[in-house]
Parts: sequence; structure tokens; C-alpha cells
Amino acid sequence: MPVSKKIIVGLGSAVLMTSLAYGIGMAQAQEGQLRGNVRVVIGSTSTGGDTYQNASIVVDKLAEHLGLNMKVDAVGASSAFRTLDRDSRGNTLMIFHDQSYLGHLYGVQGYSDIFEQYTVGPTLAINPGNAYLVPKDSPYETLDDIIAAVGNGETVRVAIQPGGVSEIGFSALKNAISIEHPGMEDNLVAVNTGSQADKNQQLFDGQADVINGTVQANEQFTRLPEDDQKAMRFVWLTARQGTIEQAPEEGMGQTSREQLLEYVEPNVHVTMGDDETFTFDKEFFFLYNKDMDAGIVAQIDEALAEIYAEGEIQEIQKRSFFIPNFKPSDEASEYLYEKMSRYEEIIDNIR
Repeated sequence: MPVSKKIIVGLGSAVLMTSLAYGIGMAQAQEGQLRGNVRVVIGSTSTGGDTYQNASIVVDKLAEHLGLNMKVDAVGASSAFRTLDRDSRGNTLMIFHDQSYLGHLYGVQGYSDIFEQYTVGPTLAINPGNAYLVPKDSPYETLDDIIAAVGNGETVRVAIQPGGVSEIGFSALKNAISIEHPGMEDNLVAVNTGSQADKNQQLFDGQADVINGTVQANEQFTRLPEDDQKAMRFVWLTARQGTIEQAPEEGMGQTSREQLLEYVEPNVHVTMGDDETFTFDKEFFFLYNKDMDAGIVAQIDEALAEIYAEGEIQEIQKRSFFIPNFKPSDEASEYLYEKMSRYEEIIDNIR
């Protein structure tokens, strides 16, 4: 072969080898990083609910910060878990709330132990609005009245959506009655139903005496006159006092923060025994496929730390009546596991 051809072949091989090395290097550089299109599934089918709203706030900020195309997809809990199970690359992430572990504790089909099956990611925010309400003309003025009535043998019906956040307050109330009025707790009866609209309808139709609701969804009904069939009032917010104190002073709708504080501990006491009061903050957090690269976990933690340090996301969350509550993955996993263990005791006590 002429020398010139040898040189050309040699140069071509060098270019090829360099290109291959560059391609491998780029692939290696991308390992442990989110890339391409990222789908964030949520454990709700509603695009108008708090899970979608909260997830959208966070995902929009993450997408902007990382320069990625990220989309929230409201597929529901069972579908979200199945989808997450199939994708360890990091192209599918999940955002949900405490129902992800409560569903498992209550034995709901489709829920596994998230601490075994998945990697628990960072916490994002709290919805402080988990509430219990009665008709505005109810004879029960306070939660203490309800506890006393059940203890005296009255049947009190509570509309809940079983197996999660909606039920945990009911479980705590039943547990408190078993402590204060042993043997009378079965007089507190669950009316198992579905969505918030379904629970509201149970109250409107007189099929329930109390319903689980939220400040966001039910505050509008508390403004109605007492003779309106849909009029209701709060008797209990399960959130911690310190959580509600972080809400905007104007509160929600026409109900101020000061008014909301009337319905939390220590003004409302649901005993867990030993002078401990039950409280519950509904918290949102990421869940990841167990085999997803740890580098992606770290990348999201770092990105969110920077986003929360900037401060804008907190203002957006508070305007939607969410309480910012970012914890990085390791801290969040430990915190949520301890939280799960605490509520597991309550659920076990009433079985």
C-alpha cells in the first residue's frame, strides 16, 4: 500500500477511535443524571386535586432548573406504582403523599411497603388542610361533643375514603374513644365512600354525621347560612399547630389562619395515651425505582436544595395553601419511616 494511503487509513482509524472514545465518554458523563423526557406519575387521577397541584409546582421548577422536559401524569396510585416498577432508568419518577405507606398499613390491594420496594426521595410540602366537618346545624359543637356522644352510646357516622389519609384521622378518633370510653369505640362507624364530592353528598343527604374533608375543598361550604342544606363547619384539623402557624395570615377563602388554629391541638385534643395528642400532616414526597442510579437521587436533591434556597417556590406553594417542607432523600426517608411507625401503632390498636 502506498504511504499516502497508509497515512489516510491511519488517520481514519484515529478519528474513528477518537469518536468512539468521545461517545463512550459522553455516555459515561450522562450516567447518574436525568436526561431526555422525564415522566412524573402521581398517585391520583385528578388534575384538580392537591397532589397534581403540588407536583406541578415542583416539577415545573425542576424542569426549568435542570433544562429538561418534565411532565406530570395523573394516573392513579396502582398505575403509578406499576409504571415506576418498570423503569429504573430515571425517566419515570413518582410524587405521592402519606397514603403511599398508609395504604399498605391498611392492607389496601396494590400497596406494598414503600421502604422495601422503592427509594424514598425528598419531601416537598405539607397540605395542612386535612379536616373533619359536621353540618352547620349539628348538635355536635366540638370534637369533644362527638367523643362524649359516642362514649354515651350514640352512633356517629363518619364518611371517609378508606385506606389512607382520609381514614387515619378516623382511626385516631376511634383509638381515642377506646382509651377514654373503653368498649364504646364501635359506636363510631365508618361510612366508606369515594371522592370528596361523594363524602360531601353523604353529609348533604343526612347519611353521615361527620365527614373527612379539606380546608381547600370545604371552606366554601362553611360560609353558607345554617338553613342551607350544604352548610357545614369545621370541628377538627389534624395538622400540627406549628404547621398551621406557617400558613398565610389570611388563611383560606374567608377563614383566617387565626380561625383555623381554633381547630388544631391544643384546642382540640385527640389522645394517643400518655398525654400524647394525635396530629397528622399530609406530606408530599418523591418515590423512585429501587434500582435507579444513586447519582439521579443526588442530582434531584441538589437541584431542589438550590431551588428552595432561592425562595420563590415557597411563595408559590403558600399561595396555594401548601406549607413548604423540603428534606433531602436520606433525611426524608428516616423521617417518614418514623412517621409510619407512629401511625402503625394506632391502626394496630383498633384492629
